[in-house]
Amino acid sequence: MRPRVDPAEPAFQAIISAAVFSLGVCGDELEIHRIAFLPPTGEIAPRNPLAAEVARQLCAYLADAEYPFVLPLRAAGTPFQRRVWQQIAAIPTHQTRSYGEIARTLRSAPRAVGQACAANPYPVVVPCHRVLATGGRLGGFAHQNDGFLLDVKRWLLVHEGC
Repeated sequence: MRPRVDPAEPAFQAIISAAVFSLGVCGDELEIHRIAFLPPTGEIAPRNPLAAEVARQLCAYLADAEYPFVLPLRAAGTPFQRRVWQQIAAIPTHQTRSYGEIARTLRSAPRAVGQACAANPYPVVVPCHRVLATGGRLGGFAHQNDGFLLDVKRWLLVHEGC
């Protein structure tokens, strides 16, 4: 199943192409509001200087999985989601954690961690793809349990050598 996001949506300030997917960047001139996984599609040139910087950093990451992002992300999510995203952001490149490990750290439940991961508005930058199910299984990704987005998760994990 493919996400229902129209790549021509005017909210995208840039679209960057990767190997098996594209990334749509939404924001304004000061903050990034959202990054969306899209099926492979044509690129859209950045529409403002921040979008150009996001595109530059995403391309740098796609060339080198160890590239460190430094971007102004708009505050989003509930306090619990922000705590989960903070834990995810701390997972080093080339490593993964399980939903259960993060849940234990936060004294929560794995399902709640999974829901917070799925609500992450900044995938790749906040690397929710590094969170796996018990035993190293992929689990879900962005509210999907099969299809396009799991293929993206697999690609990102291989790209990072996980």
